Amino acid sequence: MEEKQGAQKVKIGNAEVNVVHPSIFNVVKQRQRIKEKLSGIKHKIGVYSAKGGVGKTTVAVNIAFTLRDMGFKVGLLDADIDCPNLHLFLDIKNAGEPVYPLKPLEKDGVKVISTAMFVDEAKRPIIWRGPMVAKMLSEFLEMTEWGELDYLILDCSPGTSDSNLSIMQLLDMDGFVLVTTPQHIAAINAIRSGMMAKRLGVSVLGVVENMSNGKTGGGKEVADALKCDLFGEIKSSNIFNTASDSGKIPVSEDSEIKEEFIRITKRLISGGD
Repeated sequence: MEEKQGAQKVKIGNAEVNVVHPSIFNVVKQRQRIKEKLSGIKHKIGVYSAKGGVGKTTVAVNIAFTLRDMGFKVGLLDADIDCPNLHLFLDIKNAGEPVYPLKPLEKDGVKVISTAMFVDEAKRPIIWRGPMVAKMLSEFLEMTEWGELDYLILDCSPGTSDSNLSIMQLLDMDGFVLVTTPQHIAAINAIRSGMMAKRLGVSVLGVVENMSNGKTGGGKEVADALKCDLFGEIKSSNIFNTASDSGKIPVSEDSEIKEEFIRITKRLISGGD
């Protein structure tokens, strides 16, 4: 039988028994503090893939602004602590040293927070070990004044450790939207992401295939493997690069992109129906 997470075997007399490691209680207490702190947020959704470069930030940003256009109150959290990109997509400048409690910056009606608001990582790269990354993420969760939100969208880092593990352990999540491209290798990494989430008891809400070539590809492979919905396929378009490089939101710039993200977002908030 598989040992429970956080347990270790201790010998008492002639018997070995499972004992919960004391650190698990710290996680439980921190989770409760964060739950109370974020009680004004109705839904928390991560946008995630173990592979970088598949368009997680593109999907997170455009889902967030589509939700805004639907009339919801929305926040965006850049959970890629040591390599943030959200500020580049939204043309957000460095705001100086952090002051606690942290105040999100409002960008066209969406509340945003990122390490790049406090550190000019282009000139001074964020070179932190895992514990520092996890600590900064915890501060974002525990010390940010989000106020009342309908949705908090988390732009997650690639990989299956550190900050993503903290998110899954500490946050009361609705679940994750996985992002892949049509390639088989990208799909394999997205499947790894979904397996990690499921192992930690977090739902995989659905899959988005980005940079789609119009053929059945990685999105369907991921959805079939994880038995979840394929929310949509976003066609490859230069508009994404042009808009993102100038700090503009693609769903606000192109009607076809907007229609696709409306379909994706409607399926997301309705549970895939």
